[in-house]
Amino acid sequence: MSGAPRPARPIPRLARLLLGRNGLRRRSDRIEGALLLVLMAVFGVAVAAASLLGTHIYHWQRAGAARLHPVVAVLARTGPIDNMGGNEEAWALWRAPDGRRLSGTLTMVTAPGIWEATAGSPVSVWVTRTGEPTAPPPSRALMIFNAVLMGIWVACGAGMALVCCYWICRRVLDRARLAAWESAWALTGPRWTSRR
Repeated sequence: MSGAPRPARPIPRLARLLLGRNGLRRRSDRIEGALLLVLMAVFGVAVAAASLLGTHIYHWQRAGAARLHPVVAVLARTGPIDNMGGNEEAWALWRAPDGRRLSGTLTMVTAPGIWEATAGSPVSVWVTRTGEPTAPPPSRALMIFNAVLMGIWVACGAGMALVCCYWICRRVLDRARLAAWESAWALTGPRWTSRR
């Protein structure tokens, strides 16, 4: 069993394939191989950074949601009232997290339950530490979705930028290859063709 061949590791094999010595390989081919390895490494770093960014966004959303407090507001008037701007509002009374009594208008964004509610009805509202009504916090599933989506967008953007970088470098290398081929053909071509 000790004489069994060991399986080839994929990364060194890829490095040998892209950068290895070969008599037919031109300098531009070795540059292109090195460029591919560098771009793949940069993409790996970009994916790791995108993952960290997604994690940061998730924790940022959780921290923002933790600063909000659910309270019960009582509508002072039947709502909603259209204030001519297309934004339905209703006047309500509620208590801030520190116990102060507050009053003001609730909108459909801050209190979706005001739709067709009558005066004296309790409505669930999310408020900040100062008692200012705000939109309800996103659910945990939505926070995860937002974080994953942002990570995917960053990774895809980095991938597209690196593909564009490779394409530009490949065009430059192809022009250099064509120029070298034309100059080599200018020396060799007349020996292979005969003029009539």
